[in-house]
Amino acid sequence: MHIDSIERLRSLYPEAKARTLKKQLGALDVHCRRFIELSPFVVVASSNAAGAMDASPRGGVPGFVRVLDASTLLIPDAPGNNRLDSLENIVATGRIGLFFMIPGIDETLRVNGAARLSSFAPHIEVFAAEKRQPKLVVEVTVEEAYLHCAKALMRSSLWQVSAQVSRSVLPTMGQMIDSQTGIETPAETHEAMLARYAADL
Repeated sequence: MHIDSIERLRSLYPEAKARTLKKQLGALDVHCRRFIELSPFVVVASSNAAGAMDASPRGGVPGFVRVLDASTLLIPDAPGNNRLDSLENIVATGRIGLFFMIPGIDETLRVNGAARLSSFAPHIEVFAAEKRQPKLVVEVTVEEAYLHCAKALMRSSLWQVSAQVSRSVLPTMGQMIDSQTGIETPAETHEAMLARYAADL
């Protein structure tokens, strides 16, 4: 049976505890800010005007997403594949969801809000000391901030060395994309690919 109503869905679960609901904040407190300052990785969720969803990873040195104040974040754009899925979605809807992670820590941080693309000089200058200055930044106005419990990462053992999978269990990225697209490219080892990427980080 498909669950096709909120009432039917809610009938399967107990009510959320008051503490769980109350910990959703309307701005970044000291703990959320510290979490972002320590995070080298965030997943950016967005959708286009038709509702088609996208989730895209972003990474950098810890704190690469800058906290301007309790309600404002700046995410620098970095070189990628030039599809611009997330950026086009932000232009279309002005909405964003963020999921921050810190290596070794099982808790995570969710942030939702409004977003717009900015090439405003003071925003770009925030990243003046970086190896590569961004062409634009994503300016996020925080509407919801929520520290998420550790259960999902504990279940996955994500940070445990014993859970790591050898890269050799998959073909190289080039081989997989050649298979998916039917476009053959020169053979490249995984190590050579990493060295090529490193020059463009």
